[in-house]
Amino acid sequence: MEVLLEVKNIHKSFGPTKALTDVSFQLKAGEVRGLIGENGSGKSTVSSIISGMQKADQGEMIYQGAPYVPENVIDASQKGVCMIVQEQSTVENISVAANIFLGKEDLFSNKGFVDVRKMESEAGKALQKIGADHISPRELTKYLSFEDRKLMEIARAFYMNPKVLIVDETTTALSRMGRDILYKLMRTLCVGGGSVIFISHDIEEVIDKSDAVTVLRDGILTATLDKQEFSEDRIRNLMVGREIKDDYYRMDMECKYSDEVVLRAQHVSCGILKDISLELHAGEILGVGGLTECGMHDLGKLLFGVMRPESGRVLYKEKTEVRNPGIAIRNHIGYMSKNRDKEALMTASSIEDNICVSAYDYISNIFYIPRKKEKSFAMKWAEEMNVKMHSTASNVSSLSGGNKQKVVLAKWMANETELFIMDCPTRGIDVGVKAAIYRLMEKIKKEGKAILMISEELPELLGMSDRILILKDGKLSGEFRRNDKFTEQILIGSMI
Repeated sequence: MEVLLEVKNIHKSFGPTKALTDVSFQLKAGEVRGLIGENGSGKSTVSSIISGMQKADQGEMIYQGAPYVPENVIDASQKGVCMIVQEQSTVENISVAANIFLGKEDLFSNKGFVDVRKMESEAGKALQKIGADHISPRELTKYLSFEDRKLMEIARAFYMNPKVLIVDETTTALSRMGRDILYKLMRTLCVGGGSVIFISHDIEEVIDKSDAVTVLRDGILTATLDKQEFSEDRIRNLMVGREIKDDYYRMDMECKYSDEVVLRAQHVSCGILKDISLELHAGEILGVGGLTECGMHDLGKLLFGVMRPESGRVLYKEKTEVRNPGIAIRNHIGYMSKNRDKEALMTASSIEDNICVSAYDYISNIFYIPRKKEKSFAMKWAEEMNVKMHSTASNVSSLSGGNKQKVVLAKWMANETELFIMDCPTRGIDVGVKAAIYRLMEKIKKEGKAILMISEELPELLGMSDRILILKDGKLSGEFRRNDKFTEQILIGSMI
């Protein structure tokens, strides 16, 4: 098969940290190439160099038989190399059409003016092409759901008719329907002679969708496997350099927690959520699941006070009404958003600022915040959570997805949080960090603290929860207690 793209001896460092060391591989026409590794292994660095977001320190790339040195993302896309990223890369306060053609407005320019109607018409065609014509090109992007924003980004990439498409952890933001749309587009591209670099932490997904898999560990390419060589254990061992089994969930089958109710929702309604009543106990992990758009993500925001109930109320320890996030934080309630970069972190700020933001009561004096104390406080919690970083002064956006999630956890641990609301806590992170988060959740439970875990992953719900609540169309449709008869089929029956 024809080699479409060749990456040769690529090196990349960020300060003293080596992100990539002598990475080389060939991408063939018509191929889906899985790219997998732990957080911080170099996957996103490779993809950002290929897509024009960053420059390599050393090495070269050959694309369609010629040297390939993209100046930037727009230059790369014009050459036929496009990337869809894990976190959202949209501008909220402009229309869907304007987002799809961001940086390409000259396609619709006439005497210095942009023909908005023509742009909207072309955006409609782009959305229809990928099967997302339910999205209006005129809609302001901020009103779209998380998934529809991602579908819009997919439409933007495919409008350019790419020859090489990089899919970087995109499926974590999509429902089953959205994933099926993307998988079909990937295969159509390959049938037409294009290629896909498919990055995912889901080993089963990579095995199922890839023709070959390249494994990175600590910035070094450890192996490239053909289809007949695939096995989950082999790939996992190549990723981490040690054996990690699938038994990183709780080993006990006990549904055991305190009688003390630390959070109570009483007949709460808000938007899609209708007449929700629930109790969360000290020492309990309460799982919440359902299909996409069932309202489970809104429930997390409602319980933290981000959304105000239209009726009913949320009580902390039977006496404090949680009406806003300020009240929640003062009462040691922490919220980990599904949308890590947009809502859980201040991506323009340092690791230090992100860790300390919820805990200034502990480190400030009466009139000021001692700089030395702030720095040591942040370092203590970064080390406690084993954040891989250059220093706490580094920008948090420079971290991998798993290390960003560790910073979010450090922020709430530093505030002596007693009740954690975790929305998709292991979304887009590798098996090593996932196992560490599960161990931390068990530790939190044993300390008598409470966790409400919202998850789109049935194995996670089954593996970690004492009880599971299922939402369907904004209403509670089922409750299940931890036991050895727990099955995915039982949960699915309450979801559909």
